[in-house]
Amino acid sequence: MQFALFGLGNPGKKYQTTRHNIGYLFLDYYAEKFGIPFVPGKGDYFFSAHEKDGFEIVLIKPTTYMNLSGRAVYQVLEAMSLPLERMMVVYDDFQLPFGTIRFRKKGSDGGHNGIKSIIYHLESETFSRLRLGIGPPPEGSIIDFVLSPFDETSIKDLDVIFSRALEGVDAWMDKGIEYAMNHYNKNVLE
Repeated sequence: MQFALFGLGNPGKKYQTTRHNIGYLFLDYYAEKFGIPFVPGKGDYFFSAHEKDGFEIVLIKPTTYMNLSGRAVYQVLEAMSLPLERMMVVYDDFQLPFGTIRFRKKGSDGGHNGIKSIIYHLESETFSRLRLGIGPPPEGSIIDFVLSPFDETSIKDLDVIFSRALEGVDAWMDKGIEYAMNHYNKNVLE
């Protein structure tokens, strides 16, 4: 059975280790763990595929800027003929404390431009998400905060967060989104 895992971020070195790119960073972690390189897709994305426990999971990083992410998601789902229930989007959430993992089965965009674009292109809010907490932002510009890089301590913590999130993604494929929500929604740094 095939699944698609989309990691959201902005392309280019300038954004590589920013908080807003935690979706990209998670997919990089996943691909590195299993030694699977990303290659250009036939659209606005890079992809990597991996077989695990009888499932094929395709990792997708849109190459558009965040606010156009839906274009790549639509292209991939069309090419794979994949139903929405077998896709998940991984992205940053500044309203959740850093270290928080939150699986959801549907919902609004919550002010996230990448999710807004995906909902627009799919004409649906019913797709699984993995929100990774990057907050809380300090006083001042939220845009400056999400586009700033993680500090060294936080980068080390990402290994712990990503390891647990990866377990949750495996559980989602094997046992469904409700199971992942019930067993993995928490702050792994507490």
